[in-house]
Amino acid sequence: MVVSDNGTELTSNAILKWQEDRKVECHNIVLCKPKQTGFVESVNSRMRYERLNEHRCDNLRLARKLVSAWCDDWNHHRLLSSLAGLTPREDA
Repeated sequence: MVVSDNGTELTSNAILKWQEDRKVECHNIVLCKPKQTGFVESVNSRMRYERLNEHRCDNLRLARKLVSAWCDDWNHHRLLSSLAGLTPREDA
């Protein structure tokens, strides 16, 4: 899933075709809901800081592997105070 802030970055015909060809779901955050933008930006910056900045990704395969490992750690092992000490998976 790709989450967007309703900007113009993900509206080109090439991007729309890429999403359709790969069956990637696109979700736009609700207009006038700045907390949603903040959440997405927070997760993106944490992933970049904790995983991607530590490695030089010369190819998409490595980047996908690093992001997948980070997502697995985040969802299954990271205890979040906002979820009363549960992991996101436990809270789902």
